[in-house]
Amino acid sequence: MARNTLSRSLHDVGLAAWFGGTLANAVALNPASAEAGSAKATGAVANAGWNRWTPVNAAAIGAHLIGSVGQLRANQGRVAQQQGVGGMSTVKTVLTAAALGVTAYSRVLGTVVNGGGATPSKKATKPSKRARADIAAAQERLDQLQWVIPAITGALVVVSSYAGEQQRPAEVRRGLLEKNSTTV
Repeated sequence: MARNTLSRSLHDVGLAAWFGGTLANAVALNPASAEAGSAKATGAVANAGWNRWTPVNAAAIGAHLIGSVGQLRANQGRVAQQQGVGGMSTVKTVLTAAALGVTAYSRVLGTVVNGGGATPSKKATKPSKRARADIAAAQERLDQLQWVIPAITGALVVVSSYAGEQQRPAEVRRGLLEKNSTTV
């Protein structure tokens, strides 16, 4: 098997940043914004933090996707010939699509919140009673979704670990034999 250091690195580093950044923002930025001193300052701090994270997150997602395509191309023979690799690849693809969808939807909601400026807020995803209805609704949805992206991308980390285990020589041999015995 050839080395795929660049695509594997893009895949792994991009996924690590996507997972870790969204988890850190849910755990730290959103709650910490409530300590800004006032409801209006809370909204401003949360918006500033998420606006700084967005381009980094986009780059991380792009790196992960480029790395994923590289990994799929490099392993297309194993996907076709090794028992279990095709199923694992399908699971990774579905999880990636789900994470992309939730991330995109969250960004749309974040744009609504950000468009309101320094909207009064209890914390980034908890609207105050003075928040406009559309912004409050977006914040409430974001409160629900802030844990979904780290959950899905965390699941991707686990499936990626499993994929790495499938590349061990003994696993490749066994998977090739099992696939060949079922197709005969």
